[in-house]
Amino acid sequence: MKIIIDILKGIAIGAGGIMPGISSGVLCVVFGIYEKLIDSILNFFKDIKANIKFLVPIGIGGIIGIIIVSKLLQYFLSIYPIQTKSIFIGLIIGGIPLIFKQKQLQGKYKVKNIIFLIIALAIGIFTVYIENKINITTSESNSFIYLFLSGFLMSIGIVVPGVSSTIILMLMGVYYIYLNSVSNLYLPVLVPMGMGIILGSLLFMKIIKILLEKFYKETMYSIIGFSIGSIMVLIPQVTSSVEILISIFCICLGYYSVKFIK
Repeated sequence: MKIIIDILKGIAIGAGGIMPGISSGVLCVVFGIYEKLIDSILNFFKDIKANIKFLVPIGIGGIIGIIIVSKLLQYFLSIYPIQTKSIFIGLIIGGIPLIFKQKQLQGKYKVKNIIFLIIALAIGIFTVYIENKINITTSESNSFIYLFLSGFLMSIGIVVPGVSSTIILMLMGVYYIYLNSVSNLYLPVLVPMGMGIILGSLLFMKIIKILLEKFYKETMYSIIGFSIGSIMVLIPQVTSSVEILISIFCICLGYYSVKFIK
C-alpha cells in the first residue's frame, strides 16, 4: 500500500511541476517528503537499499506524471479550471498545518521566523504578478548550451518550494518548446535540459540541505511562506454562487486528500 501511495505522490509531483504557478517542491512539502527526498538523493550511497526503496516509487510516479498525467492536467485546466485549481489549493492548504506540527517547529513562535514567512510570502505573490505579466515568447536560440542553461535554471523551481519552474521557462523562452518536447519525447531538447536539471537540482539541494542544518526554522518558515504564496496563482475566477460552491467542494476534496496520501 505504501508503494502505491508513494507512486501517487510522484504522479502529483511530476504533473504539478508542469502546472503554471506550482513548483514540484511545494507538493513535496505538502506530502511531507521534501527533507527526506533531499537527504535520500544527496546521501544515496550511505544506505543504497533504503534510498532505492524510497526513491524508485516516487521516481516512477514522477515520470508517469510528467509524460502522461501532465497532458490530462492541461486538458482539465482548459475544460474544468475551477475544479482543477481548487483541488490544488486544497492540497496546499491541507499540507501546511502538517508542516507546523513537526517537532522541530514546535515551541514559541519567534518574531524573526514570522518575518521570514512574510517576506517569502511577499516574494511568492510577486512572482504570481510577474507570471501574469509575462508575454510568452519562443527563444531564437535552441543550442545545446542554451537548453542546458534553461534546464539548470529550471531546477531552481523544482527544488525550491514556491518558485515556479514555468516562470523560469517563460523568461528563457523555452516554455512551449519544453511542453512539446515532453509530449513528443523529443530527445534533442530533453537531453540537454535534463542534464541541466540534474546538475542544478543536486547543487540547489545541497544549498537547501545546508540551510536546513544551520537555519532550520528560518528555512522552513520561508518554505511555508513560498507555499502559501503559490496559492495566489491558483485562485480560480468564479462568476456565480454555483461555481463558488463547486470551488469550495473541490478545495475540501484536495484538503482531505492530503490526509489520505500522508
